Amino acid sequence: MIEKALKGNRSYWIWIVFLVTLVASGLSAYYQQRWFGLTVTGMGREASFGIYTAQLTFLLGVAASAVMVVFSFSLRRQKELAKTVIIALFMAVSAALMSMLFVVADMGKPDRVLNIIFFPNPRSLVFWDLLLLSGYLATSLISGWAMLGAEHKGVPPSAWVTSVMYLSIPLAFGIATISAVLYAGLPGINLWLTAVLAIRFIASALAAGMALLILVTLMLKETTGFDAGKEAREKLAMVATYAGIANVLLLGVQFITTTYSNLPWMWFSLIIGVVSVTILLLPALRKSQLLFVGACTALVLSVWVDKSAGLMIGGELVPAPLGSIVAYAPTSTELFVVVGIWSLGTMLFTALLKVVVAVKVDNEG
Repeated sequence: MIEKALKGNRSYWIWIVFLVTLVASGLSAYYQQRWFGLTVTGMGREASFGIYTAQLTFLLGVAASAVMVVFSFSLRRQKELAKTVIIALFMAVSAALMSMLFVVADMGKPDRVLNIIFFPNPRSLVFWDLLLLSGYLATSLISGWAMLGAEHKGVPPSAWVTSVMYLSIPLAFGIATISAVLYAGLPGINLWLTAVLAIRFIASALAAGMALLILVTLMLKETTGFDAGKEAREKLAMVATYAGIANVLLLGVQFITTTYSNLPWMWFSLIIGVVSVTILLLPALRKSQLLFVGACTALVLSVWVDKSAGLMIGGELVPAPLGSIVAYAPTSTELFVVVGIWSLGTMLFTALLKVVVAVKVDNEG
């Protein structure tokens, strides 16, 4: 089936070439970091968290969010999600891969990752985070590809595929929870010292992930004619709305107990978050295609800002693990690496979507 990703119109190949160019620029920037370490970035001994960690945190949530579609389709037997579940699994694969690449980038040099692989330490939360993330990537890819292969052959998926999908559910919640515990375990950073951080991670993951999945299905409808179905989008919108409300409420509570209220970016995140969930909550507003797309986009942006400029970077000042305050600003090297990783993940997701659409269109035809 992979050969279907090698067939496309002119617009498809222009998009692929554009992404390849961005990936090449990211590799060039990472080559500098590979030899000189984090000295070419804005991070260091004191500013140990930056834009790499911010992207990692956001993408972990996007990857984990696919579990809701898997849960609803496999356990609750909601057949209206049949056209969406494979897309959700492949979105999880792309997000998980990018998360792992940001871990590698955040460590400065790739050989440091080998220490975790060859000298695993069960007392290390990073070890468990990578282990769960690798398992989740594998289960999502295997189950998604197996389901697509069965659909391509016109036969129902094997029983073991469902078992693999079930296994992805605890792995998804595990990566979100372990990541939150990892951050909350640093007493010098008061922004993260909250018992609801893990719950916020799960709520924001479901909100942003479902909203992003809605945008992907709408994009496929406009560009390829493949429609995942209005009922599926309504189900996804319902999950995004309730999860978004929970995230906004928890974020609002933290304005009272932390210094979030002094960060303009967090005010921006909270305001657009409230606006987006309000639109999604009111059927009269949600019926408008423009407002619906705008609300989903705003919800994704709200969570991304929360996890990057707010939670991870904290504006222009970053609390160090020992409590001191140091200035941090990303360098051009960091930004090129970030763009390169995002482009690689987007290219993988584009290729997987190309195969999905081709298979489903062939079957429907």
